[in-house]
Order: sequence, then structure tokens, then C-alpha cells
Amino acid sequence: MDLIPAPTRLLAAPDDTPFTLDDSTLIDAAPGTEGTARWLRATLGAAAGLTLAPGTDGPAIRLRTDGALAAEGYRLAVRADGIGITGGGPAGVFWGAQTLRQLLGPRAFRRAPLDGTAPRVPCVSVEDAPRFGWRGFLLDVARHFMPKDVVLRYVDLLAAHKLNVLHLHLTDDQGWRIEIRRRPRLTEVGAWRTRTKVGLRESALWDERPHGGYYTQDDIREIVAYAAERHITVVPEIDVPGHSQAAIAAYPELGNQDVVDTAALPVLTSWGVNPNVLAPTDSTLRFYEDVLTEVLELFPSTFVHIGGDECPKDQWRRSKAAQARIEELGLADEDELQSWFIRHFDRWLADRGRRLIGWDEILEGGGRAKGRAAAENDEERREGAQAPAGQVTEHGLSPGAAVSSWRGYAGGIAAAQAGHDVVMCPEQQVYLDHRQHGGDDEPVPIGYVRTLEDVYRFEPVPPQLDGEQARHVIGTQANLWTETLDSVRAVDYLAFPRLAAFAEVAWSRLPAPGLRDYEDFTARMAAHYRRLDALGVEYRPPAGPHPWQRRPGVIGRPIEGAPPIV
Repeated sequence: MDLIPAPTRLLAAPDDTPFTLDDSTLIDAAPGTEGTARWLRATLGAAAGLTLAPGTDGPAIRLRTDGALAAEGYRLAVRADGIGITGGGPAGVFWGAQTLRQLLGPRAFRRAPLDGTAPRVPCVSVEDAPRFGWRGFLLDVARHFMPKDVVLRYVDLLAAHKLNVLHLHLTDDQGWRIEIRRRPRLTEVGAWRTRTKVGLRESALWDERPHGGYYTQDDIREIVAYAAERHITVVPEIDVPGHSQAAIAAYPELGNQDVVDTAALPVLTSWGVNPNVLAPTDSTLRFYEDVLTEVLELFPSTFVHIGGDECPKDQWRRSKAAQARIEELGLADEDELQSWFIRHFDRWLADRGRRLIGWDEILEGGGRAKGRAAAENDEERREGAQAPAGQVTEHGLSPGAAVSSWRGYAGGIAAAQAGHDVVMCPEQQVYLDHRQHGGDDEPVPIGYVRTLEDVYRFEPVPPQLDGEQARHVIGTQANLWTETLDSVRAVDYLAFPRLAAFAEVAWSRLPAPGLRDYEDFTARMAAHYRRLDALGVEYRPPAGPHPWQRRPGVIGRPIEGAPPIV
């Protein structure tokens, strides 16, 4: 049936008469399935030119829930007299509807009917449930701003592949992309840069056009609601204490003013790890508490990502104010100072019923923090803050803090062994901005070669974890950073078809460790390419880039000798 991701169990009845969708087809939606009914009318109804009216008497698509199934699991049964989709919850029903759409063929992925032919669905029985609860995709809208319609389009593309987390990277040195009403200069100043490096730092090319943009709070509410209707959680990332020059450009007092003229810092126009980081002051903490207060009002996600990666310590070493803070807090060094910064927001989010998630650097510098946790809590209570009592792990973080493991598997292994939940997203395997082929025609080639097959063979759970530790791997995520991606066409090229392979890694359970049938996957991709065509996705063709997908003369930074997949 060419389904992607592959379901757990599929039985076809090729001799039975297919079910035909026509003007008499109804949607019989039980309580809890109304969202999927709306989606079916808006997508399949539009593609087939059908009303799909509500009703119970006659041929119908019948939507039900059954608590005996896993929450995101579903059963799909197609018979000559109707279609039944039963999910363990509303999300399961929705994923079953996504499978139905694939069974209807590529035309079901268009927005209007091509002719008057009635769609036919083969008789089939599918039982399915996901392997991981977190099946994520990071879209970096900070380096190159992606307008709201692009984000909404990617929500639909994630839904079509049964991915359920959109990680929006909203702030960085090169731009601040979310309206914060308490701090208006973040978007008045921080959302705009004067020009942009074309390629990476080694390139001599510049795009001299100003670049920028941001999402209003109503835009964010719309994105979050649109995603929720498709059972996708939007996780915001507000980067601290590194990757913060756009914020410092807007509010110079956030920077280390005793070592650099922060008033002269612009929103960064180039790329790379940047030395201009946040000052470790109480006023900086209060500033970001204001930011996160509004973020929590907009995003209902349990997890809030605070970055925590690539924070050079040179300015803190040179700053008398930062050194005084280290001494005041009884810290050993600048690594512990960063840990103190992260742990503050770990506790702050926990007080509000949320969970911090950060890149694997948040594990560093916290080794001595466990013994200081009680004293710090007492101090914060004296200051009127609501510091939670409770345990911390060996890394100084609360047990509820989670880790995005990007620098290989090591951070995720250490986090899981310490009892933290982990989202596996190692750069060497699932950074989709890395080049897809070693050929000279690849546009702005950066990073390792990671082919469609490489991504398909990625295993999120490392063998070093025992059974209890492995349960802390709550999911996996593919990340797409946009330093070299200045348009949605460029984003499409690097995301697809590899995101389809990743979706199967995240959803489909293996019959045994290491048993992924790439030949079977590529055979199913032949049909899936036609679905992507119907959706208007400008993916990389198997034979290589089209001429208009190349970027001759724009150098990248290819890395040779890629590490093994597992």
C-alpha cells in the first residue's frame, strides 16, 4: 500500500470491492473526533470535490475512540460499505485519517479535484501505534525568517508524516522572531539586520538587502491553534545565555558592558558561534522572566526550550562583574556560572508547571550544584521568589528537566543515566541542513554527507542504555538550521525526502534491532514522491538537484569522514 511511515500491521483484501467516496458519503463522528471530521472535510473533501456531510445512515467514514488502544494508536478498516477509524484518543483518530489519505492516492493531497472521477479506497485493515511520543522537527526561523504561511504549511507537512512536535527556534544572534509586549524593542530592533552573509563565514558574498520579520502574538496563537487541531505541539525556543546578540542589540544592558561596548552591537549579520553573551545579572534574569511569562501565555506546551548551547565564556572571564558574581555565588568557574543561569530557569519553569528542555550543554558545570540547591532555595525564598524544594540530579538540574542531545549520543546517554528524559537529535545523523550527497552540485554544501538511506538507518536509542534508562528516550527530532537557507524552496530541498525517512524512524517499530528494510522503503517512496509533488514540495530528486536548486559559487563547509550511523 506504499504507506509512509510503515504501519505496525496491514492486511489487504485485494479481491474485495473498494469503497468509493461520492456525494452520498457521510462522516459519522463520535464525541472526541470532531476535529478529525473537520480536517477530513477540509482536505479530502476539497481534493475530491465532496461535501462529506455529517450523518449516520448510509455509507460513511465512521470515527470512534477506544480507550483500550494507545492514545496515538488507531485501527483503520476499509470495507465495500464504509470506512471505520478508531483511535485510542483524538490523536489516534487523526493519524488514522492521515493513513486513509495516503490510501486514496496522490490526488488526495491536492486542494481541488482534477476531474470527476470518484476516489476509491482499497479494502484493507490497519493496526498501528507510534514507537515514540516525541516525533519532532526543528525549524529555525531566527537565522532566516519564515513567514507565518510557511510555518503553517510545515505544520501540515508534519501532520502528513505523523510527526507531532514542531520545535520553533525563535531567537538567536541574527534575529528575534516573537513579539514580547513588555519588551517591545526585541522586535522593533532585534528582528531586523542590515544585511546577510551568503553562505557560511568563509564566503566573501553578502546579500545587501535588510532582512527580518517576526510573529505577532496573534500569529503565534494562530500557529499554536492550527497545530493543536492537527495534534502537533509547538515547542518554543528562547536561547540563553549564548546566541543572544539580537536581544543585546535591542537592550544593551543585557550584555557584558564592562568588557564590550554593547550599545554598538548590531543584530548579527554573519554566522557561527558568537562571543557576545548575556551578562549574569539579576536584571538579566528578570528580563527573561518577563519574556518567558509571555511565552507561557502563548504556548501551552509542557516543555519550553531555553537553548543553553554554544556559550563562549571569554567575556565572563574578562568581566569584573561576572567574576564578582562567581565569587558571590561560591561557584568554581564560568561553566558553573552558566549552570547557575540555566538552573534558575529550570526552577522558574517548574514553579509554573512547565518543564525545561535544553541542548546537552545544560548538563555541564552542574556537578557541585546538588550540594548548593537547598541553600539557593532558601536564599530565593528570602527574596520572595517561589523556589521549589526538591531533589536535583547529579547535574544540578531538577528531575523534570530534559535534554536535546545534539553533539552525538553522549549527552543523551549521560542524561538518561542520570534520570533525565532525552530527545535524541544528534548532529551527525539528523541535522537536515547537512548535505545529502558528496557531489559538486549540492547547494551550499555543509557538514557531513547524510543520504536518505543514512537518515533511514538512524537509531535513536543507543545500545549503551539499559531498559530503564532507554525509557528516558522519549523521542527523536530532526533539526533544520537555516543559515544557508533563505527561502522555503531551499528549506524544502534539504528537508525532503529525508524527513519522510526520519518520520518512519520516529513512528514505526522495528521487528528487531537494526532491521530496517531500505529497499522496501525506497519502493514505497516511489509513491510518496507523487504525494510530495501534489503537495508542492520541492524535494531533492533521487538523481540529484534540478539546475534551479543549485547554488554555484556559494561555498559551504563540507566535513569529510562522517562518523558511523550508530
